[in-house]
Amino acid sequence: GGLFAWLRGRCLGRGAAVDPARDTFGAMTGLYAAIQPADSVSLSTRTHGAVFNLEYSPDGSVLTVACEQTEVLLFDPISSKHIKTLSEAHEDCVNNIRFLDNRLFATCSDDTTIALWDLRKLNTKVCTLHGHTSWVKNIEYDTNTRLLVTSGFDGNVIIWDTNRCTEDGCPHKKFFHTRFLMRMRLTPDCSKMLISTSSGYLLILHDLDLNKSLEVGSYPILRARRTTSSSDITSSGSSGPRAVGSPCHQNNSGPLSEKTLSRPSQREGGSPRNSLEVLTPEVPGERDRGNCITSLQLHPKGWATLLRCSSNTDDQEWTCVYEFQEGAPVRPVSPRCSLRLTHCIEEANVGRGYIKELCFSPDGRMISSPHGFGIRLLGFDAHCSELVDCLPREASPLREIRSLYSHNDVVLTTKFSPTHCQIASGCLSGRVSLYQPKF
Repeated sequence: GGLFAWLRGRCLGRGAAVDPARDTFGAMTGLYAAIQPADSVSLSTRTHGAVFNLEYSPDGSVLTVACEQTEVLLFDPISSKHIKTLSEAHEDCVNNIRFLDNRLFATCSDDTTIALWDLRKLNTKVCTLHGHTSWVKNIEYDTNTRLLVTSGFDGNVIIWDTNRCTEDGCPHKKFFHTRFLMRMRLTPDCSKMLISTSSGYLLILHDLDLNKSLEVGSYPILRARRTTSSSDITSSGSSGPRAVGSPCHQNNSGPLSEKTLSRPSQREGGSPRNSLEVLTPEVPGERDRGNCITSLQLHPKGWATLLRCSSNTDDQEWTCVYEFQEGAPVRPVSPRCSLRLTHCIEEANVGRGYIKELCFSPDGRMISSPHGFGIRLLGFDAHCSELVDCLPREASPLREIRSLYSHNDVVLTTKFSPTHCQIASGCLSGRVSLYQPKF
């Protein structure tokens, strides 16, 4: 059996080590070619307003909807039946939802608070978390340490210890601060934190340690520059057009010097914990203009980051994929650049001023991107291959696999089910649509 399996793998051009789930996900990806608007859930705009975020529970049994007018809606995504409405989940817009496990989830709002909920008892909140001073836009969760991580327009990233949660809240601390903060994400293994800004910067904290607060000027700076295509990365040159560290508050002693790079906290044989890299990712057509990184997502296997960028004049939008370049610089004095632009595509510029949240499929082979009054399914190639199997030498266009339109207003968010061949999308007028294959 082992010999025949090896021969079959060789005929298919595969190596000895193959992800066992690869064939399963490949079959599911193929089903998306037959996907159609299977069911549409029309939601009244009189009560809840626009749909800002969609989130499935890890087992795919519940779909939660974050709404503009203080509400959170819960649906059974298989039967499309409404389960419950949390009519006063917050006192202002609900921006993001994050499941901690199959039962417990968190919501954040423009009312500056985060709320914890239990699916088994939705009549009351588990607790309300206070700590931000402005709109809270993003929630992440480290399953290893059970630490909740939130970010908001106050520029703060705050850590909440859910291990010691009570009815009065959770112990918390300010972990990081930067100006113009838009979105914050953790890689799947929680080894990195990525932060996007409205000024076009992308901050990466390497070798992440959430138990250590980062005071002003206390984090090591890795030399960084504008990230471009592979030919530009390998060429010599100076840093990007913007000064390293400029989006971060510095102390009165001026910019960090080269001494900061070799501070004693550096561990032998590797970078120091929480070392900061500042990048200005290149966006096609935007070389001489700034851009705002409005949406930030991570590949489910941690191979790449997915950005939605708009120009400062807001007349152009792009979806871009950047592969992570692991390892130390070739020379200690050379600029470090962890990201390489691999794929990109121009997006329809409708719904100016609103953030469009895109996402990867569970296997990372496809991207669902809001596009006007619908969504586009995008692949790295026409066969929906894995990113590692079709890495181009130069930045290549994302391939449009299918376009799906069932809304009468601008789509703001979309999400793949983690367990079923299903996609959900929500729009500005409050409608949620579900898509799945029809045969």
